Amino acid sequence: MSSTSWGCAMAVLNELTFRLSRRRSSVPRARAVLLAALGDWGAGRDLVESAELVLSELVTNALQVRVPRDRLVVVRIVHSEMNGVLRLEVSDAGGGRPEVRTPTESEMSGRGLMLVETLTYRWGVQPRAADIGKTVWAELKAPDLPAPPTGRQVAAVTVRPGQHIRAWGSSQPVRSVRTEPFPTGDLAIIIGLDEGPALSLPACEPLTVRDQ
Repeated sequence: MSSTSWGCAMAVLNELTFRLSRRRSSVPRARAVLLAALGDWGAGRDLVESAELVLSELVTNALQVRVPRDRLVVVRIVHSEMNGVLRLEVSDAGGGRPEVRTPTESEMSGRGLMLVETLTYRWGVQPRAADIGKTVWAELKAPDLPAPPTGRQVAAVTVRPGQHIRAWGSSQPVRSVRTEPFPTGDLAIIIGLDEGPALSLPACEPLTVRDQ
């Protein structure tokens, strides 16, 4: 987690936004966050496997774009209950527009967007605000994904013992909350639960909580 710079997104339930450093290890980190989110949201195996492949390709492509090294890759994962889709967005500060191409049999790469096109309902590219880079998005049909849990969304740093949060696929009471620094110097919130290991989260990580 030390190589990941996290953002805060608490406007909507079943939505997660985070930032990744421009390094190879960010691809498995993005997959880990996606799997954790979809597991908590109750997604089925087929959706999880397809979404994992699609996000891996989008993040890999974004990391290959030529931009200053301090520019981060932004990932947004959101489930729209109304539209019945899971939307994956990956934004970078680079120019250009990715296009599906047909590589020759001897080429070892270049098939990423073919896979994205095959696995998704639709995908596309849109410019970012102020024309700084672009966002590549993909939508997968997810009509059976459960509705977001009821509750309110808060930053991890505000969670208190006695509240309930969604973790490890169920609603669990919070038994303890403490803080400790990440290796980067950022603040980590350590949340102890009834079941499963404690959660170690950035202070601004969004969580859905109930007071009882």
